[in-house]
Amino acid sequence: MRPGLRAIQVAFWLLPVAAFFLVPGYLVLGSQILIASLFAMSLDLLLGYAGILSLGHAAFFGVGAYTAGLLAAHGWGEPISGLLAGGAMAALVGFVVSFLVVRGEDLARLMVTLGIGLLLFEAANRAAPITGGVDGLSGVTMGKMFAIFPFDLAGRTGFVYSYVVLLVVFLLLRRVVNSPFGLSLRGIRENRKRMPAIGAPVNRRLVAAFTLGAAIAGLAGALLAQTTQFVGLDTLSFERSADLVIMLVLGGAGRLYGAVVGAAIFMIAQDYLSGINPVYWQFWLGLLLVLFVFFARGGILGALEALWKRR
Repeated sequence: MRPGLRAIQVAFWLLPVAAFFLVPGYLVLGSQILIASLFAMSLDLLLGYAGILSLGHAAFFGVGAYTAGLLAAHGWGEPISGLLAGGAMAALVGFVVSFLVVRGEDLARLMVTLGIGLLLFEAANRAAPITGGVDGLSGVTMGKMFAIFPFDLAGRTGFVYSYVVLLVVFLLLRRVVNSPFGLSLRGIRENRKRMPAIGAPVNRRLVAAFTLGAAIAGLAGALLAQTTQFVGLDTLSFERSADLVIMLVLGGAGRLYGAVVGAAIFMIAQDYLSGINPVYWQFWLGLLLVLFVFFARGGILGALEALWKRR
């Protein structure tokens, strides 16, 4: 890697550290951005690297959120074990669903993932005695991180916690996508029919990628439940899945940094535009998305990469 690119990457990951000290009043929003970035990376693994289209990825996000939330609501408020439990439960659901997804083509995958998301949403709505239904799961009480740092209203502990989890998962996921496994996923995305000729088990690779993506989405959902100490039905909603696709379009799919950049821009734009006009802010967000599609092919990072090559 070129020294200049390495310096840019280091500076990129130092931005949240600087934000922690420079803008302490926005740490709650910052933790939401970090969680959305983690969630977007989970879909980027599927869409950007494996070529799996999904409109119901929020299902795994919600499974992780409800798992961590239910554990905390019933007395198990230790953060790290709850986080891992949320990721494990989402991975289990993703593994089961993956056998339905990998057998179909793009349209079938869209319908299957959308259907699974709607099924889980309605199941959580009907199971109101357990999940709280439309009122949400309350009573989520988190213990102190390492029995020292409480989850305060200012969001300091939640911000640092989300940042560390995001960074660790990013480093692990970068190793995955640059490994032979990750290269095989790119080959499947480009030409699925030719990959068996070189000995790549296509279905097993896709099942593994889908399960891993679901696990990361579950981690993001568990983080949201723990930092906000509340779980609502919106964690399973179609709108959350749609927002996720927008984040990848803005940042650029197939680039892990694109998921982080896209999530940050989307969350900041949403917060700013809704503050200006709480009723019509989605119009301006839609206009921004259209402009990016027409004038920044491949998202923000795609446009920057094109400029870098020209120079």
